[in-house]
Amino acid sequence: MIDEEERMREMVAELHDHGFEFSIDDFGSGLSSLSMVADTLPDEIKIDRSLLRKNCEDERERIILESIFLFANRLNMRTVAEGVETKEQLGFLRTCNCNLIQGFYFDQPMPERDYRERLINRDRIAAGEDILQIQSEAAAVQLLLQAVCMRYPLIIYGNLTRNSFYMMTYDNFTSRGCPSTGSVDDLIAHGTMSMHPDDQECWNRTFCRENQLKLHREGVKGIHLTTRQIGDDGVYRKVETSNYFVKSPASEDVLVISLCNNIAE
Repeated sequence: MIDEEERMREMVAELHDHGFEFSIDDFGSGLSSLSMVADTLPDEIKIDRSLLRKNCEDERERIILESIFLFANRLNMRTVAEGVETKEQLGFLRTCNCNLIQGFYFDQPMPERDYRERLINRDRIAAGEDILQIQSEAAAVQLLLQAVCMRYPLIIYGNLTRNSFYMMTYDNFTSRGCPSTGSVDDLIAHGTMSMHPDDQECWNRTFCRENQLKLHREGVKGIHLTTRQIGDDGVYRKVETSNYFVKSPASEDVLVISLCNNIAE
C-alpha cells in the first residue's frame, strides 16, 4: 500500500509534467523542510520569518540563511523571504541574492481602495547601494563559482588521504558517465578507460593517487594535462585537466580539486 508521502510525490510529479509550479511555504519552520525539497523538487521556497528573528545580525543566523540561499541557487529554486520588517533584514537578504522579499518594511495591511491607489501612484525605489560593497562572503563565493563553472564544466573534490571524491558540477561536459562519488582510485580507473588508447598510460601515470601524493610531498602545487577523451557521442575530443592541491584548516588530509574543460578545436 502506497503511503501518503509516496502518493504526494507521485501527484506533484504528475502536476509538474503538466506545467504546474510548486512552492514550499514556511521553509525552515519544521524538521521536514529539506526532505520536502528532496522529494518534491519545488520551483520555489518561501523562507519562514522565524529564521529572521534575530534581525540578521546574529552570526549563526546569517550562516544558516546564507547556506539556504546557496543550496537554493544550486538547485535553481526561486527564493522568497517573508516577514521582513527592518532595513538590516532587507540589506542582508539582498546580499544573499534573495529573489523576492516581502513584509511590513514595505507596507502595512491596508484597505483595498488605498491599495489600488498605491499601485497606481507607486514610486519605484532605486537601490542606491553597490551590491559588491555590501554583499556577504557567501554571496561573493556564489559569484566566483558562477564564473569558475563557466570555464570548467566538470569540477571534482578529492581527498587523496582518505581515497574519496565527490563531484561538484557536471554541466555541458562531453562525457557524463563519470560516477558522482566514490574512491579516487576508481575515479582514475574510470577516467583512464575513457581516454584515447594512446593517452591512457600518461593519464593514469599522472593522476594515480600515489603519484599525486608524491608530487604533493615534493611541494608541487598543481598538475596540468591535455588528453583526448571519448564523449557520449563516441567522438574523442581534447580535454584539459588541472588538479590543484588545497588545504583545509579543519584537516591534515591532502585534498585536491580537479578542474576539467573541453578544448574547442
